[in-house]
Amino acid sequence: MKLNIALLPGDGIGPEVLSQAVKCLQAVEETFNHQFIYREAAVGAFAIERHGTPLPEQTLTLCQKSDAILFGAIGDPKYDNNPEAKIRPEQGLLELRKALGLFANIRPVKAFSSLLDKSPLKKEIIENTDFIIYRELTGGIYFGEKKTNEKGTVSSDLCEYSEEEISRIAHLAFKAAKNRDGKLTLVDKANVLESSRLWRKVVSKIGESYPEVKLDFLFVDNAAMQLILNPKQFDVILTENMFGDILSDEASVIGGSIGLLASASVGEENALFEPIHGSFPQAKGMDIANPIASILSAAMLLEHHNLFEEAMAVREAVDKALKKGVVTKDLNEKSPYGTHQVGDFIADNIVDSDDSFIMNDENIDLGKSTII
Repeated sequence: MKLNIALLPGDGIGPEVLSQAVKCLQAVEETFNHQFIYREAAVGAFAIERHGTPLPEQTLTLCQKSDAILFGAIGDPKYDNNPEAKIRPEQGLLELRKALGLFANIRPVKAFSSLLDKSPLKKEIIENTDFIIYRELTGGIYFGEKKTNEKGTVSSDLCEYSEEEISRIAHLAFKAAKNRDGKLTLVDKANVLESSRLWRKVVSKIGESYPEVKLDFLFVDNAAMQLILNPKQFDVILTENMFGDILSDEASVIGGSIGLLASASVGEENALFEPIHGSFPQAKGMDIANPIASILSAAMLLEHHNLFEEAMAVREAVDKALKKGVVTKDLNEKSPYGTHQVGDFIADNIVDSDDSFIMNDENIDLGKSTII
């Protein structure tokens, strides 16, 4: 298969983790005889400094013409700490999602068996946790009308949804649940918010077309508590933009590190893949950033294009790295491995599906692996 992939490294550790994901995609190319063409463009604070905008026109054009987009990270303290800033790096990502019609954010959450002790939650609580969050991405309070009075003393953000916006992501979530364990949980605040009542009405109606899927409902405050008390109860979670943003970040504690969570943002024609962690500017250039979320985002890219065997090869290589302890310091503070060594190991262990390889422990200690 030939794929044109737009690379948007972004800010902070974004370029470092993205380069490891590309390294793994190159290993997939070699192993499975594909051709991926990579073209890079600026976004976020990096783009503001060079082009005066977080989403230059040439970046948007490249993304529109590509088969997929692989994203690094976005954000800079220079803008975070300045409430008066009119242009912010994050606006680039929001504008990109809107321009490309990326209405559904898909975030898998899994407790890796070799990392159960890294989570602040008890092993018996998180063991076998495996669910997906479907977050609506282009509506709600993030995109609603925003107002501030002339004195700057009163502000408002409008949370608005249409039936069409709810319906299109609900169908995706129901289809995912149908192919998993058959359970869909809608998270809302229907006891207070009119927009949530519309969500519940629309999703309930659509649910009638998926009789094999059990639909239930949770208010967002209860859902936040249940994610910690009993995450195994969830299969597919469907929710609106802001609730999904908050809950998916909360869910990162289940696996022990936000550096493990990948995501896909999909629309009718375009798809973007990114780790959910931020730009972590304090770690920039220190070779300590966890690249696994970015690498798993590349696996989601492959799966999106029906390259299921290739995606599984990437995930199995990640599992090998976790089981062998080839991880960054966020997962093991005594680990001798850096960002690039972890990426090298995973790329080196992307092999054919027959799994015919031998791991050389001596080379692992040197940050390398041997495939025979």
